[in-house]
Amino acid sequence: MRTNDTILLGHGSGGRLTNELIQSLFVKYFNNETLSGMTDSALLNLGSEDVAFTTDSFVVDPLFFPGADIGRLAVAGTVNDLAVSGAEPLYLTAAFIIEEGFSMKLLEQIVASMAAEAAVAGVQIVSGDTKVVERGKADRLFINTSGLGRQRKGAGTVASGSSIRPGDAILINGYIGDHGMAVMSARNQLHIQTVVESDCACLNNLIREVWEGTGGIKYGIHNSHIGARSLLSVE
Repeated sequence: MRTNDTILLGHGSGGRLTNELIQSLFVKYFNNETLSGMTDSALLNLGSEDVAFTTDSFVVDPLFFPGADIGRLAVAGTVNDLAVSGAEPLYLTAAFIIEEGFSMKLLEQIVASMAAEAAVAGVQIVSGDTKVVERGKADRLFINTSGLGRQRKGAGTVASGSSIRPGDAILINGYIGDHGMAVMSARNQLHIQTVVESDCACLNNLIREVWEGTGGIKYGIHNSHIGARSLLSVE
């Protein structure tokens, strides 16, 4: 049941309010067998092949922060959603909503950053869209990326975690606060004495190594709000 008559910032935070909005509104109208899985990526069968498909939007402020920028985050966030779902990321789309008056030089820096991160991940950006809105109608730049990946054999339950059992090992690849603190310090000019940089990065190659070096990943969680950190459950 919806408890608010208007949208709050918390509805986009990935927490309780986000879940309430999804369950009470989006699932109510969009519900289908694929969506009901509520996984980071939709798991689809195209007849001869199983694929994972996902989408994410990025509205970070500031656009540049220690260790990364909105472009790198947009690529890494979508690649990682595919990777923790048991898929090998292959292709991305990139859609830009740009506020009139935005610097062409900054836009080029962001696009170049996206290209560099995509190259590291081994994915191609194959389609996109560009919209420009009037001054004051957007916060400089928003980016949406969607991703398509090929599911690994035997990875059908990774996205749902349905095969987790007592005794499985839980792996997390580092501290979870680096990205959030880097963005927060840049936004509020906190001048923290200790250098804190975002850990934003594509994890598909790392996850592939874990997959090949263990009995198999049973569950993966990624949240772009915490940068490159993912949680894996393995045998």
